[in-house]
Amino acid sequence: MQKQVGILIFENIEVLDFCGPFEVLSVVRLDEKKRMQTNSPFDVKLIALTKEVVITKGGMKVIPDFDIHDCPPLDILIVPGGMGTRTLMYNEEILNFVRAKAKEVELLTSVCTGSLILANAQLLDGVEATTHWKSLNRMKEEFPHVMVCMDKHFVEDGNVISSAGISAGIDMALYILKRYFGEEVARSTAQHMEYPYLEVNQRKVVL
Repeated sequence: MQKQVGILIFENIEVLDFCGPFEVLSVVRLDEKKRMQTNSPFDVKLIALTKEVVITKGGMKVIPDFDIHDCPPLDILIVPGGMGTRTLMYNEEILNFVRAKAKEVELLTSVCTGSLILANAQLLDGVEATTHWKSLNRMKEEFPHVMVCMDKHFVEDGNVISSAGISAGIDMALYILKRYFGEEVARSTAQHMEYPYLEVNQRKVVL
């Protein structure tokens, strides 16, 4: 049975923040030799505040599969980032949605400034987490109960995984593959994507 993955999308979302994990989780195969005959072990859907077309930071128009009111049960929730998080992190409907899903999912994850939404929902209190390097100080100042990690590319604390900015979501998603199905599957997926597999979990931007 496929794991059900929901990726939250919103106005002014950073494209790679959600497209990176979407690609990894949808393109993975447990047996690379049977790629054409098998499907991904993940069923990935896009969730938005409403079913209206979402316009990304770069102007891409994206149609969500569900809104937050008819979202089906999930195993994994991914909360991406982007400029849109600056307002979305104060939206009570969104905060209530992620709080409800946090009680349900096996994995609660964020990419980039998506962690600010989780932090404002009090879902990162006492949790080690990270975010885009430009937002690290903001996270430390506004959310003192979060144990902000400065030097890792992504951070796992219990069932919460947060990543650094933008492209880090790809590495986080590859780690999710490793977590569920082992390193061989994660590496073969990275190879299929012609993407370098992360050997050392260290932030790529020098602070």
